[in-house]
Amino acid sequence: MKGSDRLNALSESETLAMSKRVRELTALGKNVVGLTLGEPDFDTPAHICEAAIQAIRENDTHYPPVAGKPELLNAVAQHYQQRTGISFTSANVIVSTGAKQSLVNVIMSLVNPGEEALLIAPYWVSYLEMLKIAEAVPVTIQTTIENGFKLKPSDLEAAITPNTKLFIFNNPSNPSGANYTREELAGIVSILEKNPHVHVISDEIYEYITYEQTAISMASFPEILDRLVIVNGVSKAFAMTGWRIGFTIAPEWLVKMCEKYQGQITSGASTISQRAALAAITGSLDPVRVMRKEFERRRNFLHGALQDIPGINTYLPGGAFYFYPDLSRFIGLRSKDGKKMTDIDTLSSYILDVGGLAVISGTAFGTKTHIRISYAYEMSSLEEAMIRLKSCLVKLK
Repeated sequence: MKGSDRLNALSESETLAMSKRVRELTALGKNVVGLTLGEPDFDTPAHICEAAIQAIRENDTHYPPVAGKPELLNAVAQHYQQRTGISFTSANVIVSTGAKQSLVNVIMSLVNPGEEALLIAPYWVSYLEMLKIAEAVPVTIQTTIENGFKLKPSDLEAAITPNTKLFIFNNPSNPSGANYTREELAGIVSILEKNPHVHVISDEIYEYITYEQTAISMASFPEILDRLVIVNGVSKAFAMTGWRIGFTIAPEWLVKMCEKYQGQITSGASTISQRAALAAITGSLDPVRVMRKEFERRRNFLHGALQDIPGINTYLPGGAFYFYPDLSRFIGLRSKDGKKMTDIDTLSSYILDVGGLAVISGTAFGTKTHIRISYAYEMSSLEEAMIRLKSCLVKLK
């Protein structure tokens, strides 16, 4: 039996696939440290859980509006107005079942088959597959570790053609942790201003997880608001991955398109989760600050540990909870049993098989010599992971 060509053309999420492999190896009794998932290892703050429990007690369990509960739409609009100084209303917002659905809604509402969409490599794994579903033509713009994986305006300008419909931007970035300054964003916006046919998705899901500087929203630039889409949610900052709430802020006409699409796919997101998300967005940020401080402690530890491994080229990420080091020095080397590390996929498998450490190969993110390491794990796991990584890499000759 054969399914549709559309689905057969898609790749499985590499992060989810590797996490599944870790679970399988663990079930077989293998001692594996997995640093694969982008999921905070904290519990959802208590006041958010209490809001959900209260919603159940009040029997808030019926179909919600497709676009979301009015009070949550207003809260999201007010949050972005306070963050950017730009006026937004509930008509600019739609709530979805996770930021993944928010992204798919927008892509399916905007892009026609054959139109080009720009991605910055390294990019989050699902962007590419979402564009495949829409039958778009992905165009990748490469960045370098020496520049902190940040996009140069000149490279963006060179990639835009008359057939470019969409530019997907992620700040702070998964997998690189790049966090752009206002000046750096202004340079990118200056190119977009000159190309009014290009729509922009700014994925800002790591908004609160930043270190030396806060994250600047693309919505702070009114020059491109008429074709700008912000995607965000509560999963990362509030440790609410399982609640599945994302939201889109966009021009009203596009929100209506997304609502039309979502109405035929899932309808409205869970009422219980929406009540929890409302409490997250409008409540105290003290739990978020505690989590962010711990992520920073882990980041600083990993930065030192990676620098201590000869041959690894690393950097200090400004946001999110990932490192994306360059391991090109080890490609072409051989293990003790003579196996050659022909590419980053082979090297990642070696790190798992010999080192007992699961990371994500950079091919999933559009590059050829890097791995993604998540530090959304307790410190003891990170310490053990660095011991294992160094031990297996120094054995390569």
